[in-house]
Amino acid sequence: MRLRPRTSRALAAVALACCAVLLGACGAANRGAVAEGALQARDPYGADLAAEGTPKSGGTLLLGMDREAVSFDPTVQNSNMAAMAVYDSLMKLTRDGSAEPYLAQSMESPDAGTTWVLTLRPGVTFSDGTPLDADAVIVNTQRHIDKVSSPAHAFAQRITSMRAVDPLTVEFVLNAPLGDFPVVFGQPITYGALGLIISPAALQQHGDEIGRHPVGAGPFRFVEWIPDSRIVFEKNPTYWQQGMPHLDGLEFRPLPDTETRYASIENGDVDVVFGGYNQELVRASQNPDLRVYYGPGNAGEYLYFNFNKAPFDDRRMREALVRSLDLNALAASQYSGRIVPSSSLFTENSPYHTQAASDAWPKYDPELAKQLIADYRASGGNPDFVFKTTQARVPFGEFIQAQMAAVGINVRLQFYDLAQFSSAVVQSNDFQLTTWVGAFDTPFPGATRLLHSGGNTNYGKYSNPQVDALLDQAASTSDPAVRTQAYQQVETLVGQDLSMAWFSRSYLSTITKPEVRGLDRYVSRDMFYATTWLDR
Repeated sequence: MRLRPRTSRALAAVALACCAVLLGACGAANRGAVAEGALQARDPYGADLAAEGTPKSGGTLLLGMDREAVSFDPTVQNSNMAAMAVYDSLMKLTRDGSAEPYLAQSMESPDAGTTWVLTLRPGVTFSDGTPLDADAVIVNTQRHIDKVSSPAHAFAQRITSMRAVDPLTVEFVLNAPLGDFPVVFGQPITYGALGLIISPAALQQHGDEIGRHPVGAGPFRFVEWIPDSRIVFEKNPTYWQQGMPHLDGLEFRPLPDTETRYASIENGDVDVVFGGYNQELVRASQNPDLRVYYGPGNAGEYLYFNFNKAPFDDRRMREALVRSLDLNALAASQYSGRIVPSSSLFTENSPYHTQAASDAWPKYDPELAKQLIADYRASGGNPDFVFKTTQARVPFGEFIQAQMAAVGINVRLQFYDLAQFSSAVVQSNDFQLTTWVGAFDTPFPGATRLLHSGGNTNYGKYSNPQVDALLDQAASTSDPAVRTQAYQQVETLVGQDLSMAWFSRSYLSTITKPEVRGLDRYVSRDMFYATTWLDR
């Protein structure tokens, strides 16, 4: 594992001096100035397909990923922007947080959420010629039930029985009503997807190696994967949507370095990049030769507190950290003055957000932070800690170090490669404080995964029985008013608990050359590739 501990007092002193200048210039400024400079959403769900013109056929699209994929197996936790090339999702998420049929024909409940009937489209086959039928859906769902580590296991284990009513119909019976059950059939691979279906024949042939040999019913079929070089797909000639896909092929290239990734799209080495950070999004937004798709999403960028380790198992220290962070200085030094500030779980325009939650969030107040720290010391606690993050966030780590030094806390920094950081630090709960990006479109299962006890992205091990009960209520009900009230209460409670340190919305973006048309995406950057075409 490659990590870079940063313990140099000289470095800390330099960082602190820079921070002091920023604080002097920006600390007294109105916090509203931060919001005024915030990046604005741009086509967060993709292009207006009707206004894109008549699609042209042919060409290979070159796409730069921000990391190497881990697997194409939906039961393996990983971020994989190429997964939707080979799989089509049974359902598709809508802008209001629900799901509508996509590869499936319908999904309905006859009894308010306990029983669900999924109907498949006739004549759909996997790219190997195997029919996509009820048995295929059952085989794939059972894999998520059997595999506890699957990101969709928490949803799949709610199923008490499933059966093929006929070759195109599956009946699911749950252990309790779940009004949002169709949503998990529309999720991208990262968040836990029951709707990404693998050919049963391929499962039998490849077994545990299926993640390297994906066979789906998506618009493209897998050709080759050369690790750390490229993943190649060709057009699926038996694709179920007539006249699609428009492209002949796709080639995904891992470009984990932010500067290299942006240079690649700017120079035309690739047609599309999946942006992860503010720097590339700001520059792309100002470049007339590039097209940007971006929506901030709920949650966003935040700091995970480890509730199992000192000092952040104590609320005083969590509040002290939040009150020590000056968003004006952060925006100026780390976000080109274009930060999208965050002080709550849900975005300000979400129906699940209340202004009261943002108003109650601790404001920048270093003097009060010092009092909280002194109180913590007096009770026998040691406020010093190690801050772990990725090598792409060295300046951010140094900013945190300087802000904490200003209130009397010594912070030691450790930086990791992105893939190693995700597995060895965050997912292993091996941190006191760390960074994360966790934007989500829909409150279920996004908020549940993040905040529920045992949630599969609740890496800080936050737990509040009242929050658990409200999340369960919101997911189970079919009453929109009840759901809204429950999520508003969740937002209030997690704000009071300081479950995470919110500071910014997400910058997960898709950046393309202007000739890339027909983009269809989620806020998470996951794309549906059937409609994409090249105007050249």
